[in-house]
Amino acid sequence: MKLYVVPTPLGNLEDITYRAINILKSIKFIACEDTRRAQILLQHYDIKDKTFLSYYHPKEAIQIKKIISLIRKDEDVALITDAGTPSISDPGFKLINACIKEDIPVEVLPGPCALITALVGSGLPTDSFAFYGFAPRKSQASFYEDMFSCDVGSWVLYESPQRIVETLEAISSIEPDITVVIARELTKIHEEYIRGSIKEVLELLKAKNQIKGEIVLILSKHNTLKRED
Repeated sequence: MKLYVVPTPLGNLEDITYRAINILKSIKFIACEDTRRAQILLQHYDIKDKTFLSYYHPKEAIQIKKIISLIRKDEDVALITDAGTPSISDPGFKLINACIKEDIPVEVLPGPCALITALVGSGLPTDSFAFYGFAPRKSQASFYEDMFSCDVGSWVLYESPQRIVETLEAISSIEPDITVVIARELTKIHEEYIRGSIKEVLELLKAKNQIKGEIVLILSKHNTLKRED
């Protein structure tokens, strides 16, 4: 028996593979962040009679032991998150790591991932990039200085709509000429890409009454968005 790592849609419920659906249909136990969000997905695909295991950061240690015990008893377990690929700025790494240490097979399915979707759609360099998850709330200056010392084509971060202006202002003080792309509400009805210099993007955001939706922030010193004459 094994742990299946199953990516789920970022927003549009159609963005899931046939294989992922078949795995979720065939397995009794599903570890998930939010059982309510998981139930919406399963109901959409008429997947019934599942046992949910709440798996989020404060409960990881307890649930890892329970999941490993289930697998040892010849039960497969599927790991999902609210959206995207587990362990990418979502719970999953500790469980996957624990299974590997216990010689439990781990099968990872390909599928939706916000950072890859946003990076590809940004128009900024994709040949080399670095992903930093969510930036820390403290010591931002030193964090961004260290981040920009990494020689890559693009840097990718996740950010909340409440913090995005503050984040860009902190970055602007270090890299005032950097090119910015904000990917917001990916795969949803109001999906939006905002592209430009960091000054232009800040002006656009400040002009909005309210910023909604989870954000992927892509940054580059290479302005590949500039039109050639």
